[in-house]
Amino acid sequence: MNQYKVKKGPLQRFKMTLGVLALIIVAACSKVDGNGMLAKRAGDQDVIRVVVTTGMIADLVQEVGGDEVNVVALMRPGVDPHLFKASQGDIQKLDEADVIFYGGLHLEGKMTEILKKLERHKYTVPVSKHIDEALLRSGADINGTQFDPHIWFDVKLWISAAGTVRDTLAEYDPEHAELYRQNAEAYIEQLNTLDAEIKEKINEIPESGRVLVTAHDAFGYFGDAYGMKVMGLQGISTAAEYGSKDVSKLRDYLVENKIKAVFVESSIPPKAMEAVIAGAKEKGHLVKIGGELYSDSMGEPGSDADTYIKMVRHNVNTIVEALK
Repeated sequence: MNQYKVKKGPLQRFKMTLGVLALIIVAACSKVDGNGMLAKRAGDQDVIRVVVTTGMIADLVQEVGGDEVNVVALMRPGVDPHLFKASQGDIQKLDEADVIFYGGLHLEGKMTEILKKLERHKYTVPVSKHIDEALLRSGADINGTQFDPHIWFDVKLWISAAGTVRDTLAEYDPEHAELYRQNAEAYIEQLNTLDAEIKEKINEIPESGRVLVTAHDAFGYFGDAYGMKVMGLQGISTAAEYGSKDVSKLRDYLVENKIKAVFVESSIPPKAMEAVIAGAKEKGHLVKIGGELYSDSMGEPGSDADTYIKMVRHNVNTIVEALK
């Protein structure tokens, strides 16, 4: 498997240390209760200020929180969370937040250390927090110590994330706890419908053709949940480098198994997959790009992938149309 090959120089380590120290100092100066947690929602506060990392989490929190939350996502559509670096503006947003939600499982890469520090001083919660580790895929390409963070590709796991958001908001703002429960229940019903819909759509692909080849290994949960073999050129994190051997190995697999389509991702440049396609062509096998999938980021506002449910439907329809 691929290994991380990121080297930190003295300057980079110094900058990261300063960022973490700044957050700790700000949090320490904030009003905290007896348990070291920031004070809960004040009665005269209009809405809860929620800061999240990714668009998928922003959409989830908005569905559960409704009008009681003002949600700000640090990462714009098309941004790769594995490589994201927080700016001073992002640090300020985290400081001003009442509640912070993030993916966890090392999805946020270098931001993980900062987020874990914040957990000590304010409501900072990974949405993956209550998922049984037995249901998580191994992230062996990170020295075997992490789990695959792409939990949103199994809708059942995303339902667990919805429960975490519901319970966190209810704890922070008990006055509206029943509202959060009702919103979560309604949204979870939509997610259960989506889960059944995906299974039905995947059945349109002949079993022998249920092979999903993408730029990085983001769709493992999707494959496990919906019966597809999944292969990625890179590992579960785009920070894991790939080399010519990886390209050759994937090219040979496409040729030997007569795979007719591969997919690019909205948050990753298509250059690597184009090299695989060109290599297969040299060996006499034509492979097409089956379409663009949304993996680590949702679509732009107004697109057919600007909510979690719409994003999943876009991906499934794109996959099925290319492979059936």
